[in-house]
Amino acid sequence: MENYMFDFDGTLADSGETAVLATQATFKDFGLSLPSSDQIRGYMGIPIEKSFPLMGAKADLPAMFTSFREHYQALEASQVKLYPGIKEVLAKLKEKDKKIYAVSSKHSEALRRNLELLKIASYFDDLVGSDQVKNYKPAPDGINVLLERYGLDPKQTVMIGDAIYDIQMGHAAGVKTAGVYWGAFDWEAVLKQKPTFALTKVQQLDEI
Repeated sequence: MENYMFDFDGTLADSGETAVLATQATFKDFGLSLPSSDQIRGYMGIPIEKSFPLMGAKADLPAMFTSFREHYQALEASQVKLYPGIKEVLAKLKEKDKKIYAVSSKHSEALRRNLELLKIASYFDDLVGSDQVKNYKPAPDGINVLLERYGLDPKQTVMIGDAIYDIQMGHAAGVKTAGVYWGAFDWEAVLKQKPTFALTKVQQLDEI
């Protein structure tokens, strides 16, 4: 592979608890029933614009989104952690002159901030957040933006993620896909999506 597209949450970094706490705090702010940790984690991988209504949010949604992002930002510095070995793998890929991108359901500003917080931003050639696409994951828009922007060969491109939505968007875009075991999503559900590669160790990222 020449082009590596990474999901962020559950793939590069463990942000699951941050998302759970920020979501529950937001629902509490608006007097709504709190979704469970399992429920929230089940929707990780798609933007809050899609997941919040599915979890029963019926209040002022734009205000809820703002509240969530404020809670998340307050927690991220202490809670979001890079998975062991990720930085080393990114360094190896750059040594081989591979192109590295981030494709996330986060807004681009938050995605860039998180990459910088974890000191891995310099490894990335570009990023696409949910604010840059018309259709969210599992639609292929995030990948297609990068394919078109840089004239990338889909056959030499792999979408890497821990959620079924990452694999589905990769299939829809016509690129290779890699499901990762160490994230928040149910592994058996990921395997049912038939990813091109099924990775159980971070170090395997350097082998595809």
